[in-house]
Amino acid sequence: MNLATTLAAEPNENLAHISNVLVYSAMAVYLLAFFAHMAEWILGSRSKVGRTAAALTPRTEAAAKAPAVTVKAKNGTGTAVLDRPASAPKVVTRSVTGTRDVPDGPGASGGDEKGDLYGRIAVSLTVLAFLVEAGGVLTRALSVQRAPWGNMYEFNLTFSTMAVGVYLVLMALKKNVGWLGLPLVTTVLLDLGLAVTVLYTASDQLVPALHSYWLWIHVSTAIFCGATFYLAGVATILYLFRDSYENKLAAGGKPGRFASSVLERLPAAATLDKFSYRVNAAVFPLWTFTIIAGAIWAGDAWGRYWGWDPKEVWSFITWVAYACYLHARATAGWKGRKAAYLALIAFGCWLFNYYGVNIFVTGKHSYAGV
Repeated sequence: MNLATTLAAEPNENLAHISNVLVYSAMAVYLLAFFAHMAEWILGSRSKVGRTAAALTPRTEAAAKAPAVTVKAKNGTGTAVLDRPASAPKVVTRSVTGTRDVPDGPGASGGDEKGDLYGRIAVSLTVLAFLVEAGGVLTRALSVQRAPWGNMYEFNLTFSTMAVGVYLVLMALKKNVGWLGLPLVTTVLLDLGLAVTVLYTASDQLVPALHSYWLWIHVSTAIFCGATFYLAGVATILYLFRDSYENKLAAGGKPGRFASSVLERLPAAATLDKFSYRVNAAVFPLWTFTIIAGAIWAGDAWGRYWGWDPKEVWSFITWVAYACYLHARATAGWKGRKAAYLALIAFGCWLFNYYGVNIFVTGKHSYAGV
């Protein structure tokens, strides 16, 4: 190896330092977004009247704009003027045949103007933090001239960036996912805090087994699947809370102050259930491809496609868990809460495969360090 090649292989310390600065800057902006989301929820909880007015305003405006209908009697002796219905029947979601029909909540701001303003500020700050963090991931990659997925620190950075990216894409597509903002930003802050304190690893080159184009294919799809599974997992947890809230109302009970001020603003339980199912079902084929791509890469790197390595085993266990969940959702007796518990078990398997296997279990996938 000549001198030029050796120098090219050395990590660029300046770019690595810039990457660290960008990551800490992203954390600061995410923290501001967290406070903005908190302001949105707090102001919304104080605006019970505002939420009621916001719910009634569209119907009132529709009634005012709707043209009157003139009906003439058959004998021609008179006419009658009838008001057109204020609006079409309300569309509600339903997760299981025979369950209650409940409309979606008004959102985090609850119809409060200041709450809505803080919500918009929170989304804008989240976009800014996403761009800064993505810059940190990019400069980390440039500092070592490779994919930034060589260790747990880099994986954490890319995972949180991808999760926020998926959320922002859904927002850009006008999907009703604003309720994800606060739990997402909170989790990202915890994830980045763990990355910079416990999992931090200095920029370095990869071991020979990782020098393959399969690194770009296999690991990138694994990160995307994990980020998407995470969003579905949050929706599943919120579904369980909202479903309990709706069950209590249906039984004539009186929910507590927290439920009345927070849970009523979430989408209906059926909406959250449907969102979680659709996201998991959409990404499951990609997770299948991830396992297949990993097996092909193992064949190239180690001369065997499957060796019952802990990472391989838990990837397969995760696949089986999500397959059971999707099968349960297609079976009439396992919809609703039962299927939600299976979804959480499946996501728990993915989390253990992500953290537990890498940190606590030794195997062929332990080369990257922590």
